[in-house]
Amino acid sequence: MRLRVEFTTEPFDLDEAPRHAVVAREVVQTADLDRVDVGPFGNTAEGSAQAVLAAVRDLLERTLDAGATRVSLQLNVVDEGEG
Repeated sequence: MRLRVEFTTEPFDLDEAPRHAVVAREVVQTADLDRVDVGPFGNTAEGSAQAVLAAVRDLLERTLDAGATRVSLQLNVVDEGEG
């Protein structure tokens, strides 16, 4: 099974990326994921269910520790033909 996670961390800062946002990017960019798209207002990562779920757990723990007050995410099962 493949999964796609879309997420944002808050609070936002338009002048400088907050520590929690930097940590979130580090988590997905270093995880064993097939696709990662990092943007200023949202991020997407895709891979095997095991890899995505591990990255989500790490993402939640590390961004909250880094000062996030809210983490919004959506997790979807990806059709194997989409990957």
